[in-house]
Amino acid sequence: MAEPTSAGIREVDGVRHRVRSAAAPDFSGWTCPAPLRDHRKVVMGHGGGGQLSAELVEHLFAPAFGGEVLAELGDAATLTLGGARLAFSTDSYVVRPLFFPGGSIGDLAVNGTVNDLAMMGALPSHLSCGFILEEGVELATVGRVAEALGAAARAAGVTVVTGDTKVVDAGHGDGVFINTSGIGLIPDGVDIRPRRAAPGDVVIVSGAIGEHGVAIMSVREGLEFGVEIESDTAPLASLVRAMLDVCPDLHVLRDPTRGGLATSLNEIASAAGVGITLRERALPVPAAVANACAFLGLDPLYVANEGKLVAFVPPAHAEKVLAAMRAHPRGAGAVVIGTCTTDHPGMVVASTGLGGTRVVDMPLGEQLPRIC
Repeated sequence: MAEPTSAGIREVDGVRHRVRSAAAPDFSGWTCPAPLRDHRKVVMGHGGGGQLSAELVEHLFAPAFGGEVLAELGDAATLTLGGARLAFSTDSYVVRPLFFPGGSIGDLAVNGTVNDLAMMGALPSHLSCGFILEEGVELATVGRVAEALGAAARAAGVTVVTGDTKVVDAGHGDGVFINTSGIGLIPDGVDIRPRRAAPGDVVIVSGAIGEHGVAIMSVREGLEFGVEIESDTAPLASLVRAMLDVCPDLHVLRDPTRGGLATSLNEIASAAGVGITLRERALPVPAAVANACAFLGLDPLYVANEGKLVAFVPPAHAEKVLAAMRAHPRGAGAVVIGTCTTDHPGMVVASTGLGGTRVVDMPLGEQLPRIC
């Protein structure tokens, strides 16, 4: 039975009912996790790494900035300076809460930028660091973040060489925001970028997915899942180096952060014009993450990671690369999850355990906002 919209008598199944009028609903205060795409203002989904983020970059920023390098839309830019090939990347971190199981915003600010450089095959070397602090935040909190950032930089083998600090009025920030930029050298002969994905490529992921996003959500919402799920935040440059040692011709690398593995795969499929077929049962989803996602109504494929990579490897080298990954601490859980194909170009499809298939689409926004 539909809700009444005006006063009067309504008959339902032969029975007459007197109904009261109901005021028209007020939608002005409503929010939606998947906002409408026809809007004039920024919404949270624009920062989620999905379709809204891509459209913002493609239709607003890229035309304004211009340039062929930006058009590549990789994890980092590849530049030539004084005869040297450099990777250059920048990222901002607005995670809430600042500290979570397995890490903090300080760790993310280093590992996220270091990993973006590594996904181009570069050896990260130097970082800049900008802090935006909210008036009233405890100096002890800022100190903890700075110490974590410094420790993560030392562990990643990079040096923070320049930076900046700004303070905003109370209520106009969220404690601590951080921006880091990084540079690194790309070895001769290495050409890693999304457009190089080719039919026949073997798709390998370096380990369990979904841990970072679920770790953030568990703390943010005060949830307990029986076991503590920790973020996987970690630097990946040494893992990439081990992979390049056995296969200098890696085609694509990507660290699946915002939007998770599904977003990264869709971006690569679109850039290269190839199809990607996944084996759903091969996806390395830990039981604790699967249970938490089932409870929260999330799909692990769309949940962020901060210490994993996905690689597109020529089939002749796949076994060697997989072995090299498994021999490294950051890749011990590496598995083959699919292949590139000429079928369904630009799309990602998963074969299910029941023998069917499903489309793994690009998310509109972000299941979990403010996770990095």
